[in-house]
Amino acid sequence: MTIEAGRQDGTTRRIRLGMVGGGQGAFIGAVHRIAARIDDQFALVAGALSSTPEKSKASAREIGIADDRAYGSFEEMARAEAARPDGIEAVAIVTPNHMHAPAARAFLNAGIHVICDKPLTTTVEEAEELVHLVERSGKLFVLTHNYTGYPMIRQARAMVEAGELGRIRLVQAEYPQDWLTERAELAGSKQAEWRTDPARSGAGGCIGDIGTHAYNLAAFVTGLEASELLAQLSTFVEGRALDDDVQILLRYAGGAKGMLWASQVAVGHENGLKLRVYGAKAGLEWTQADPNYLWFTRFGEPKQLLTRAGAGAWPQAARVSRIPSGHPEGYLEGFATIYAEAARAIRAAESGQPADPDVIYPTVQDGLAGMKFIAAAVKSSTAGNVWTPIG
Repeated sequence: MTIEAGRQDGTTRRIRLGMVGGGQGAFIGAVHRIAARIDDQFALVAGALSSTPEKSKASAREIGIADDRAYGSFEEMARAEAARPDGIEAVAIVTPNHMHAPAARAFLNAGIHVICDKPLTTTVEEAEELVHLVERSGKLFVLTHNYTGYPMIRQARAMVEAGELGRIRLVQAEYPQDWLTERAELAGSKQAEWRTDPARSGAGGCIGDIGTHAYNLAAFVTGLEASELLAQLSTFVEGRALDDDVQILLRYAGGAKGMLWASQVAVGHENGLKLRVYGAKAGLEWTQADPNYLWFTRFGEPKQLLTRAGAGAWPQAARVSRIPSGHPEGYLEGFATIYAEAARAIRAAESGQPADPDVIYPTVQDGLAGMKFIAAAVKSSTAGNVWTPIG
């Protein structure tokens, strides 16, 4: 079964969505807007798209948001939309990291569901405050670790849960890029400027930007919780304030061992996210650059190449597949899966129905785990690369 289309005949009303951030010149805002519409479950009707009121309103006009719902600040937007009978039901927060927590607080306090880009915040303390606020508010909080939305990642998770690999022994995650090999933050790159600025990014650079993706993906597939780590965070580009390369050893509850490498100075890598998991009976490997395939090998048997919509596809992969076999699904569709799952969860919550157990998305708790991972890695590296508890 594939993800259902949204409202084609008027029988299913689209969820009213607002957006904070994502205005002119922002990359990730457009990604979220496309993803929210792929399955036709959301209608973007309001926005505070920039910290500059004039730019916010100009950005809103460009994407068809009415002038009276184009706001100069997220605080104004939260108040006004909460007071409208047709106000937004959910908000997507796609700002630099330091604005995630303030914006999320405003909308949760206004009784509005939150869909937020990662990492959750810039500090563990802010993340813990958000966890408590989400619990008090009764609203949903969806964190867009988009790689968890890929069909073959869903299948890998299901295979681990079903015991196909046996007891997990080894977990290897890597995420190399090369786009910060030189000081792009001094060459006018808006994306590089805030990601290398501790005031906006937090204590982690590369580790917060992409290291958290690798860490989250390993946890999502294996179901394992890392208990401690030994980290070496390096800054290879002279003058840069935050790390641009991360090498970490992990110890998991239950005895499994892990390795994580993330880098933004690995020349020749555009976006090299990869996950390998090895158990007592079998192993699997997934590469984001070729996402419709999952290599699976039972000990003593030939390698099997499982495809997203082929004979080896499990229901967990088929449920989040949209197009026929042989056609690629990738980055945008992975984001769209998170939005589609969010839509299902929001509809269930608003109707008072129990949550569908098949609906899976990263939560505020996953965001807190990511922040504890960053904090432990920074602490370990600063202390001279020593084993450090996580949390």
